[in-house]
Amino acid sequence: MISKATSVNKKNSLKYDYIFFIKDYFSLVKPKVMTLVVFTAFVGIFVAPVTIHPWIAFISIFCIALGSGAAGAFNMWYETDLDLKMIRTRKRVLPSAKIKKNEALGIAIFFSFISIYVMALTVSYYAAAFLAFSIFFYVVIYTIWLKPRTKYNIVIGGAAGAFPPAIGWLSVTGTLDTLPFLMFLIIFMWTPPHFWALSLYCLKDYKSAGFPMLPVVSGIKKTKEQIVIYSILMFLVTLLPFFLGYFGFVYLIISILLGLYFIFHSLKVYFDNKPENKSIKMFLYSIIYLYILFLGMIIDHLKLLN
Repeated sequence: MISKATSVNKKNSLKYDYIFFIKDYFSLVKPKVMTLVVFTAFVGIFVAPVTIHPWIAFISIFCIALGSGAAGAFNMWYETDLDLKMIRTRKRVLPSAKIKKNEALGIAIFFSFISIYVMALTVSYYAAAFLAFSIFFYVVIYTIWLKPRTKYNIVIGGAAGAFPPAIGWLSVTGTLDTLPFLMFLIIFMWTPPHFWALSLYCLKDYKSAGFPMLPVVSGIKKTKEQIVIYSILMFLVTLLPFFLGYFGFVYLIISILLGLYFIFHSLKVYFDNKPENKSIKMFLYSIIYLYILFLGMIIDHLKLLN
């Protein structure tokens, strides 16, 4: 009887070990970031003015997701020692030594190669080249060059996260147009206030790691000012797809309501004496904001089709 119970316990233990093993390796590709990347890329595909082949759309999304995961793994590999200094990141799989650094690098290289190769073979060389550039931009331009060197790292580096809808559009149309550029521009303008809100909340962490984030270098007051300015600019940019005729009133109403509430959050951060209390709420809202805004594009596009 005891032997049987021990056997069952061992099986359960192996089962949980296997689950955690999968979970650890999956976390290496930053799944939360990947989800947003995949969704915005999907929207770029969905609103494209062409007949979309399901297989091409699926492969495009798969390759973009894999490329995003590769970039995330590269980032975690490169910043392992710095992540160890930050409370927010020290429990990640590389700082906590759950996965070896050389394994992470191998996974990042493999995923990069597969994503670019499959995109080139199945979809188009142009889309594959754009995907390769986006991985290069995030890893080399942002992670290695900008992030440890300048307080404007996220302003320029934000382009890396803004490429997916344009890549998605390019993968099904073969060309780029004004709308994918506007989608890129929306995410590009969204990124600074999104990350500056997080950097206010994690200010001590960024100081400990030595990252020259805006609040570390220029102070909290300057950062709060920039959050408000970029929030207003982003709001104005989100109106352009309507005024240029790409979306209708459904999108306009959604973008106005979401944008005004985004600005409201930025003002709450600005006027709060302890901005870390409000900044984390703004950071979390900004994620929901982008999902709903891009969902609004899908809803409006479906309405226009009818």
